[in-house]
Amino acid sequence: MLQRQPTRPTFGWDNLSGLRPAGLPAVDDLPHQRLLTSGRAALFAAMKALGVQAGDGVLAPSYHCPTLVAPLRAAGARVQFYPLGPDGLPRLEAIRPAPGTKALVVAQLFGLPRSLAAQRAWCDAHGIALVEDCAHSFFGQAGERPVGQWGDLATASLSKFFPVAEGGLLASARPLPAQALRPAGARAQLKAWVDLLERGSQQGRLAGLNTPLRALFRLKNGPPRAPSAAAPQDMTEADMLADCDLGRSEQAPPALTGRLLGLPRGRIVARRRAHYQALFDGTQGLAGARALLGTLPAQAAPYVMPLWVDQPEPVYAALRAAGCAVFRWDRVWPGVPEFPDDHGARWRRHVLQLLCHQDLDDAMLSRTCDVLTDALKT
Repeated sequence: MLQRQPTRPTFGWDNLSGLRPAGLPAVDDLPHQRLLTSGRAALFAAMKALGVQAGDGVLAPSYHCPTLVAPLRAAGARVQFYPLGPDGLPRLEAIRPAPGTKALVVAQLFGLPRSLAAQRAWCDAHGIALVEDCAHSFFGQAGERPVGQWGDLATASLSKFFPVAEGGLLASARPLPAQALRPAGARAQLKAWVDLLERGSQQGRLAGLNTPLRALFRLKNGPPRAPSAAAPQDMTEADMLADCDLGRSEQAPPALTGRLLGLPRGRIVARRRAHYQALFDGTQGLAGARALLGTLPAQAAPYVMPLWVDQPEPVYAALRAAGCAVFRWDRVWPGVPEFPDDHGARWRRHVLQLLCHQDLDDAMLSRTCDVLTDALKT
């Protein structure tokens, strides 16, 4: 069976070593925080904190994962999409907020955070709250401010940066409104530990325990199952809401999530930066492909290395078939309009997101670059 590269951080003994400080600002530097079960739960909580009710407007980007839009709709918001410029930020001149618009959601994409000074000024001028979605950018300096500190509220996805089974964060410079969260029960607490050990042993990250743990989990899980079929591209809004699984948005995460946030962070930042650079170097000079946003900024801990591919379909298929850690945001929320000169619409097809998290290794990165090279030769 094909060994697929891990698509998110996986706990191993090496997670316990290295410098404790990240060396970069982080979203959880903000003084007021709430741990939740996911980044989408954090966005749902942000809508509740802003008092968004049925029919209120929220502005969202045309380029998105459905998990960005689903919590806005679950909160009752009427979502108005906006086009993106070549930097991945809102084309503010093209936005005409409808009456009753409460918030502008701006994503700090790819773990390459950017200044939101213009977006902050625009929101202030229009009396609209700014929600800074940091699902891709837990660490970094976003121009003149640390990441997360442009928004009235910031949201983050912890499982993209830490080896947690689940976790999200809502943070703010101001006190957050109270939110009653259902506590994680004993089953959820135990499942968090089981998931941690199962993923770690599957990836060979727990030297001395890998073999017995794998045997134990084979007994638990039975024979390996074939991967499930990909979700259909054409989905209704109800399908997408169900697929995004917002049922636990108002539940607290297991205690293990908070404990794993205390892991040394220097390794996380250093390895992500090194992995971005390896992917960047390994894709230079390839015909028909280029790094979307160029070289790595000095104060960023990337989530992915975004790669523009002129003819993406065969390349994406080859990477997926080889088990490489890659994905593409090609599932469009129903009702996204076509805008003139919208870079978001182009990115949905042409931009492949090559993961560069800290628990990939050199062989995996080389494999991704080799598959790309071969696919682009054909």
